[in-house]
Amino acid sequence: MGRRRQPRKEVQAPVRIFGTDSSGRVFSAKAKTVNVSQYGIELSGVESQLNLDEIIGLTYGENRVHFRVKWVGQPGTAKAGHVGLLNISPEKPLWDFPLPSPMPDNYQPQLVPQRKHTRFQCDNSVELHTQGGASFWAKIADLSVGGCYVEMAIPLRVGTKVKVGISIEESKAWADCEVAYSTPGFGIGLKFDKVSESDLARIRQFLATRADFAKKPQVPHR
Repeated sequence: MGRRRQPRKEVQAPVRIFGTDSSGRVFSAKAKTVNVSQYGIELSGVESQLNLDEIIGLTYGENRVHFRVKWVGQPGTAKAGHVGLLNISPEKPLWDFPLPSPMPDNYQPQLVPQRKHTRFQCDNSVELHTQGGASFWAKIADLSVGGCYVEMAIPLRVGTKVKVGISIEESKAWADCEVAYSTPGFGIGLKFDKVSESDLARIRQFLATRADFAKKPQVPHR
């Protein structure tokens, strides 16, 4: 288990989380913080079953921010009902109390299996075309060789087949996809079903640049 390098504030604050659980059902429920930093939170009292790397919403007072599920406590352990969340928009205001000075947070307890493919944050433009003829333009929040998460206010249904064109520099990498999960108000997770060798190579090359960037020390925003 890795060590958390970013100091966190031990505080119990009431919050509400919402999104889609592991069964594909939309949920909205109360929870309570255990500790908080600018980049992460540990929650307790979470009854919904959440998928690792799922994007969920969290509200505190009038503020709302997107978080990614990084770990889930296993049933029957001291961490049952606890989840660890990573703030994917740390620049947005959320808390009304001071936090410790931000530092990189690499705390990722291995409490549940990790995804097959590593995902990297990005903000590439993407166009989506459904089999019914509807087209959408949106942004990708993260990308891997096996899929991506697309931010959309009105997400598509789970199981919907779409063709996507991911903008990479001056070209597009195309993939036939299926909506694996959907988070109302946030977006959709897409699983790549078919990608040409040339487009997959383009995606791999792009992800390699993101991996190199992630290894470099990052200066936190002040």
